[in-house]
Order: sequence, then C-alpha cells, then structure tokens
Amino acid sequence: MKIKENKKAPLFKLSGTKNVKFDLKKIKGKLIVYFYPKDDTPGCTLETKDFSKLYKKFKKIKCEVIGISKDSIDSHEKFKKKYKIPFELLSDPDVKLQKKYGVWGMKSFMGKKFLGTIRSTVFIDKGKVKKIWSNVRVKNHAKEVLNFVSSY
Repeated sequence: MKIKENKKAPLFKLSGTKNVKFDLKKIKGKLIVYFYPKDDTPGCTLETKDFSKLYKKFKKIKCEVIGISKDSIDSHEKFKKKYKIPFELLSDPDVKLQKKYGVWGMKSFMGKKFLGTIRSTVFIDKGKVKKIWSNVRVKNHAKEVLNFVSSY
C-alpha cells in the first residue's frame, strides 16, 4: 500500500529508544516521521543531526519528530547517545511499516540493485497524511520540512 496525501495515515505501533512503545493512534497533533536507511551512516547521520538541530523549533510549533529505520533498538540507542538526538528513534526490523508506507523498495547503488529504505519523510496532522517527501536529498531537507510545517 502506498500512502497518499490528505488520506488517513496507516496506524502503527513500534518500539523505540528509551523503552518507548510508540502508538500513532495516541498522537493527536502534528508529527514528522522520517524513514532512513541505517544508523550512523553519512547521509543518515547528517539528516538526523539536522532534525536534531531544529527539534526545538519543531516543538515550538507543537510538532513531534521521530526517525524510523530497520536497525535494532540497541543500534538506535548507540546512535542516539553518540549524536545526542533529542527525539526517539523507532525500530521496524521486519520492514512491515516501511512496506505499508511505501518507503521500502528497489534501490540502486554503484550499479547494484537491491531492496532497501527509500529515504522519505511524512508529515501527519491529526491522523492524516498532509505531505510526503520521497527520495529525499539530505542537504537542507529538515529545514524545508520545518518551513512547510511552520507555514501549514
């Protein structure tokens, strides 16, 4: 299933850092969900650090931020500690959620094709998908997302 803007966001429950049991159903306001391929890799680290730097600004406009990858909670905890990430990272080890959101698919790198996480960000407000950024380029992405949510 591929998600669509202005449609209900598929519900999910995932485990996260700090023993969080995240349940989308319990989020009543604005939420940024960014899907990224792997903890502590160059692009993912840059993207996460950018969202971290802007986190207080997201909170000021009453918007929560979460990062999701297929990495383990243990990996997330190390990544979070290393870069002092202020928000929770959720684990989707069997990529069920990524498939549900349409962010798990065919990628190619250096001539090789493989299945993986397609870097994407989803803005959800009151349970509805309001904006989808797909095949994200990391540079300035978090700022672009903040600008969109601020003007929303």
